[in-house]
Formats: sequence, structure tokens, C-alpha cells
Amino acid sequence: MSQTPSFNPARPPLDVLIAAPRGFCAGVDRAIKIVELAIEQHGPPVYVRHEIVHNRFVVDRLAGMGAVFVDELDDVPDGRPVVFSAHGVPKAVPAAAQERGLDYLDATCPLVSKVHRQAARLIETGRHILFIGHAGHPEVIGTFGQVPPGAMTLVETVEDVAALNVVDENNLAFLTQTTLSVDDTAEIVEALQARFATIKGPRGEDICYATSNRQAAVKQIAVQCQRMLVIGAPNSSNSMRLAEVAERLGTPSRLIQRASEIDWEWLGTPATIGLTAGASAPEVLVREVLDALTERFDIHEHEMAHVPEDMVFKLPRELVG
Repeated sequence: MSQTPSFNPARPPLDVLIAAPRGFCAGVDRAIKIVELAIEQHGPPVYVRHEIVHNRFVVDRLAGMGAVFVDELDDVPDGRPVVFSAHGVPKAVPAAAQERGLDYLDATCPLVSKVHRQAARLIETGRHILFIGHAGHPEVIGTFGQVPPGAMTLVETVEDVAALNVVDENNLAFLTQTTLSVDDTAEIVEALQARFATIKGPRGEDICYATSNRQAAVKQIAVQCQRMLVIGAPNSSNSMRLAEVAERLGTPSRLIQRASEIDWEWLGTPATIGLTAGASAPEVLVREVLDALTERFDIHEHEMAHVPEDMVFKLPRELVG
């Protein structure tokens, strides 16, 4: 994307460095398609337990198509299909759906499901899991729900590592939430490995490719900007981390859900700003922000070079035949 409009002296010039990659990841794209196809095949309403992804624009669009978002399975009437969100659910949720005879579709991101499987295998070998994540996040709740109570301990900070009180220091493993700060997580893992020499790590990186790539893209542009705008929801972990990454590099950053939330006084009249979007934010919102900037600035758009993402996840068989 590159756009160089003619200079308008009434508006100050502004270079906008657009991070790439940004926006939808394969897991989010798959989850949204599952809801769309379920509505197409079953007709509305199709129920969705919790937000399918953390983005109000996406949720509102799907609601307009016939999706009904509910907090718990008890809110789903008999005879209607239900979709589980991309963040994953405790094992008790699909078990309860089966007991009620509900048709359900699991839109859990395959990379989150991979963490679930690793947790189950580690517990089978008798290890206690130290799980790096954020308390209360749906992905953390879903992962803890894969193992017996007490089999996993949450670790949020390096300070938590020092305070851990474990029964058997030689029989530990660690896993991580998929949407964490790459740098923060590396520090916590280093602290765990320093304290527990025999702790077992996951097979490969738990933080997903999309989270890592989007943070790397922000690092590339943040050092060149006076301000950074991150499009994403306040309850979106990966979006929050993008703003934090820029802030740590010294670039003031704001998380906004869409153009109407831009704080123009805070933005001021910088020469260069950065723009990115979390993994659950659609590209249409990026364009909306650029259009809003165009009304006040004579903008020059620069999409930064990147390695393309080509990850695609399969849809459930029952939706594709």
C-alpha cells in the first residue's frame, strides 16, 4: 500500500508507517468463517459462547447476520447450534453441550488447541505445569480447564517465579498463553529455568506466529515514529501487547477500537506516526483510521516490508462437507 496525495497547505504533512503484518491472523479468520458458515447452514440464530474474537466491530457484524453472543452454555436454548470462541474453553463446556444434545462447533484456534494437548500430555506424565499467562483471560481459563484442579499454577511475572512454592522442583513443566509479550515471556522463562534447572519446556514456541510477527513489525517502525496507534479492543491481549512494545521503545502509544476513538489532542501534529492492528481487528478499521487522518493531515502512507504470512487453518468437516 503506498499513497502520496498532492500537498495541501491547509493540512500539515504526515508520514504514516503502516506495520506489516497486522490485523487478522489465521485463527481469527477461521473462527469468523465458522460462525458465518454455521449461520448459512443452520439459519439464524446461531449462538456463540463469549465473543468469538475480541473485537466489537466483528461481533456486531456477526450479530447483524444472526449470531447471538451469550455468556454461558445455559443461555443457549435446546435445538440451536452453539460455537465456542477462538480462545478455547474448558473441557467441561463441550461435555455439557454433549450431555444436552446440542450441536456445537469448536472455533478454538488450532495453536491454542496445541497448548491444550501439551498440557494434557504433561499431566499424564505426572508433571506440574507452571503456566505463563494473564489471570482471567479466556485462553488461560480454557487451558486450566483441560487439567485437574491444582495441576497447574499461573505465573504472570518474574516476581511470581521467585515466590513459587512447589512440591517437587524436579518434576515441573511450563507452557504459555499464545498472545503474550515475546520479551516479557522470555524473561519469565529465563527466570524459571534459572530456578528450576530440570523444568521441561514446550515443543517449540507457544506464543503464536501472529503475535510474534506483529510485535516484530511494531519494533521495526516504532523507533521511527513520534506516536503509535494500535487498533484493537481493550480486552485483546495481543493488541495490548503491541501498544506496550512501542511504549517500551519510547514511542507514546494508544490503543483504539476505531477511528472515532482517536485522541486528536494527544496525537498533536507529529511528522511521523505508526499504525498497526491486533490479530482480531479487520483491515477495514485500518482504512477507517487512515481516512480519518486524511481529513486532518496531508498523509503519505508507507506500508513496511515484511515476510508474508501464508498460514491457513482447516475448517471443521461438518461445515465444508
